[in-house]
Amino acid sequence: KGDVTLVEWFDYQCPYCKKAHPEIMRLVRDDGHIRLVMKDWPIFGPSSLYASRLTLAAGPHHEKALEALMATKARLSQQDVETTLTRAGFEIEALDAAYGRDQARIDGIIARNGAQAESFGFMGTPAYIAGTTVFPGVPDMTDLKRALAAARA
Repeated sequence: KGDVTLVEWFDYQCPYCKKAHPEIMRLVRDDGHIRLVMKDWPIFGPSSLYASRLTLAAGPHHEKALEALMATKARLSQQDVETTLTRAGFEIEALDAAYGRDQARIDGIIARNGAQAESFGFMGTPAYIAGTTVFPGVPDMTDLKRALAAARA
């Protein structure tokens, strides 16, 4: 909920996404009125797609899964994804089963996110839209705050 929207396309293996994530979350928390929409765009290969599928399958615990994977420091193998989510309190078998039950919807979300990113001409992750201002890549926080303020005006 919020009076302005910040959209981020990201990949769980993107080092720039991971580096910017704490600062983006701090901005959202400190402002208190930003609606943050995180869009899985798994472009770094099979491990990224696996991570996106499992986190989206986490349902109401999606944010917990997302935060656990964004806190990792390196590229992720499928085993790394499973280990990270297990340490965060998830059962991989349960996530796999949830994905299986909701596969069409989850894969549809991922496909839609990719189509949206491509339609904006994004070349990679991260990419942001703050109000109506597009930031392909990690934005300068001053510029991002300025774009959010302009969207509120």
